[in-house]
Amino acid sequence: MKLSYEIKTAILVLSGITLFIIGFSYLKSNDVFVADRIFYAVYDDVEGVSKGTPVTISGFNVGSVQDIKFYKNTSKLLLKFRVENDFTFSDQSIAQIYETGLIGGKALSVVPNYGQRLAKSGDTLQSSIAPGLTELVNNKLTPLQEKIESMVVSADSVLIGLNSVLNNEAKFEIQSSIKNFSSTVADLKSSAGTLDELLNTNKSKINNIISNVNQTSNDLSDLSIVVENLSQSSKSIDKIVNQISNGNGSLNKLIFDDDLINSLDSASSNINLLLKDLRLNPKRYVHFSLFGKKNQPYKDDKE
Repeated sequence: MKLSYEIKTAILVLSGITLFIIGFSYLKSNDVFVADRIFYAVYDDVEGVSKGTPVTISGFNVGSVQDIKFYKNTSKLLLKFRVENDFTFSDQSIAQIYETGLIGGKALSVVPNYGQRLAKSGDTLQSSIAPGLTELVNNKLTPLQEKIESMVVSADSVLIGLNSVLNNEAKFEIQSSIKNFSSTVADLKSSAGTLDELLNTNKSKINNIISNVNQTSNDLSDLSIVVENLSQSSKSIDKIVNQISNGNGSLNKLIFDDDLINSLDSASSNINLLLKDLRLNPKRYVHFSLFGKKNQPYKDDKE
C-alpha cells in the first residue's frame, strides 16, 4: 500500500506535535508516561523554591513543583506539586520546604503520616519550613550578640564612672603605683638572676656544707648513744651510793666504821715501820754466816 503525500504530511505533523508535548512536559518536569497526583500547600514564604523544584519522600525523588501563585488575593503563596501514584500517604502529611545543602537550593519534602484517610489528588496538605543553617546560626548568635553588647555597655559605664571618680591627682598616683610596681618586678627579676648566679658559683661549697651537716647529724646520733650509756652509768653509781648510804656492803663499813679505820691506820703505820727497819737493818731479818757466827740479839733503835 502506497501512502499519499497528504497522509505522510499528517503523520509527520502529528509526530512533531507529540514530540513537542513530550519535550514541553519534560521541561516542566512532567513525565507524561508516569501517572501522578496533584497536591497543594500554602506558605508565607517560598524563597528558593521554583517550578521544577524536586519533591522527595525520605530523600527519594517522587515528583516536582508544578506552579506557584498567590493564594486567594493574599500575601500567602499556593504551591502546586505532583507526586507519583506509587507513593501513598494520609491527608495529615506535611509538605515541608528544606535546604538541600550548605550552598544548595531548596526542595520540598513530604513528611508522611500514615493515617486512616489517604490523600487524594487535589488535597491541600499542611505546610512547614525547616530552619536552614543560616537561620540556626542566627538564632544561636543573636543571644550571644546581645550579651556582648550588654557587656560592652557595662564596661563603658564602668569606665565612665572611674573617669568621673578619679581626678588628675588620683590618676597620677595610680600611674606612679603601676610604675613602682613595674620597677619592683624588675628588681625582683634582677635579684633572682643574681641569686641564681651565686648558687651556681658556690654550688660545690653548698654541697660540702650539706655533707658536713649530714656528718654532724650522724655524729649527733652517735652522741645520743654515748649519752644513753652515761645515763646507765649514772644509774649504776646512784645505786652504789644508795647501798653505801643504807649501810650495805664492806665499803660502807670501811667509810663509816671508826674502829676499822683506826685499825687500818695502825696496821699501815706498823707496816711502814717494818719496811723502814728492814731497809735500815736488814741483818736483823736475814742471817747468813759462812763460818757459823752466832746471831746478834735484836736491838731497838731507841736504845
